[in-house]
Amino acid sequence: MASVSGKADPVVRRIAAADIAEALSLGLRDFQAVPLYGLAFGAFYAAGGIAIVLCLTAFGMVYLAYPLAAGFAMIGPFVATGLYEVSRRREAGQPVSVGAIWATLRTRSEIGWMAFVTLFVFVIWMYQVRLLIALLLGLNASFSSLHEFITVVLTTNEGLLFLAIGNAVGAALSLILFSLTVVSFPLLLDREVDFVTAMITSVRAVVTSPLPMIGWAALIVILLAVSAMPYFLGLVVTLPVLGHTTWHLYRRIIAPVPG
Repeated sequence: MASVSGKADPVVRRIAAADIAEALSLGLRDFQAVPLYGLAFGAFYAAGGIAIVLCLTAFGMVYLAYPLAAGFAMIGPFVATGLYEVSRRREAGQPVSVGAIWATLRTRSEIGWMAFVTLFVFVIWMYQVRLLIALLLGLNASFSSLHEFITVVLTTNEGLLFLAIGNAVGAALSLILFSLTVVSFPLLLDREVDFVTAMITSVRAVVTSPLPMIGWAALIVILLAVSAMPYFLGLVVTLPVLGHTTWHLYRRIIAPVPG
């Protein structure tokens, strides 16, 4: 079957839970082998989360910190692109350096379009949170602290409804974005394909192995959520491990190009 670009579609292979466990083991090895790159990308990601929370605090909107932390994981696949390149280079026996990583990323213009898709879904997530707050907690709802916001959410019927609907919408958006990106970013880095083909291939990967892939998505959400709690600092380690693991999982999902 031909892709949008006219080339043959990548071949998607079925995976099992054992493949995820093995990919996670290889991801840990990559992080241990070149920890400085992983820590640098993780620190950048964590710093972004901290900066956004500080901005919300400055504008008196600190109550959005919880939904922000929940949605912040959505842009993780884009931030981790450099980590995929680190794993790719180690796998190919190529030297790993900041210049080499940047040179490769600059030549992959389709990754920019995937980044746009990722950020677009993140913006939708934040807007729907504001919409739900207006509809359920009041059009001009404002909270002086995160504690006050959490108290209202957990102790009122409107707050509990906001929590239920917000989490349901968030889960749906996260699953959609996961399906679109779990394979697409590594694929765009590895091969000359268009971003539409990459997204379609990523969705095919999830449909081909639904239980293992949804299990992997759930594990990512849990690890990122726990890591984000201590002021996003846990992401310094969690992001690089998940990033390296994603590359090795991609290798198991997408069959090599026939030689």
